[in-house]
Amino acid sequence: MSYFRPTILEDALDWLSTHDARIVAGSTDLFPSTDRQTLDGHILDITAIEELRELMQTDKGWSIGAATTWSDIISSDLPPAFYGLKLAAREVGSIQIQNAGTVAGNICNASPAADGIPCLLSLDSSVELISVRGRRSVPLASFIAGPRKTTIASDEIITRIIAPQASCQGTSHFLKLGARKYLIISIAMVATRLLVEDGIIAQAAISVGACTPVAVRLTEAETALVGKPATPSSIASISDPMIQNALLPIDDIRATGEYRSMASTELVRRSLNRLVSKSMEAAA
Repeated sequence: MSYFRPTILEDALDWLSTHDARIVAGSTDLFPSTDRQTLDGHILDITAIEELRELMQTDKGWSIGAATTWSDIISSDLPPAFYGLKLAAREVGSIQIQNAGTVAGNICNASPAADGIPCLLSLDSSVELISVRGRRSVPLASFIAGPRKTTIASDEIITRIIAPQASCQGTSHFLKLGARKYLIISIAMVATRLLVEDGIIAQAAISVGACTPVAVRLTEAETALVGKPATPSSIASISDPMIQNALLPIDDIRATGEYRSMASTELVRRSLNRLVSKSMEAAA
């Protein structure tokens, strides 16, 4: 085993290009997956690379550094479009886990129940990857290839997650259903974002996680909402098939696929109604 904790990104890339290594930050998913007290093989620790923890607005949108922790998300001054992500951050394990776990780690773990992924999908996020071979950007929806699978190459590091400016508008919400209130793996979760202009829905984003092998956007329901008044009746007009046809609900020890499908439908409506209610209050 070898362990490397560089402070410069270029040093990390050079080392990774010559070592078949695992990249770690908070290790909140890695350690529970082993019964050993140490991790085997070559380990690249990216927590000392300052630029990977930058959380800032750029001319392209908002950039979330790969090593940004969930506590960083909670404490940062982010626009209302990120309120759902802040709510999700508070649902990630305990405070100790939030202090150590990172946004990029949550993505790379690619769990169907990863709390951050539906919110980042609703922001049309992309993942920036870098290696000694160059830099590339991949839409988050394409980066996650399946349960516990991503398209990252063995010599690549995630540098940041980028939410484009056009999708950083409006406000958002997040709801999660589990067997108890805290420290749970979700049965279903929903992230929603609405941009309302003059009482009309100008943008709608709806993502569902933990209900399908990979979190998904509900594009049919989104399209149906755009152009309609921001009222409860518009939300009620979304039919069950608009939500459920996009899902491939999974059966496991926590819930049946049928229950997940029904629960997701209810969570979508509750979350959207919460956003509509806020919009109506702001306009009053």
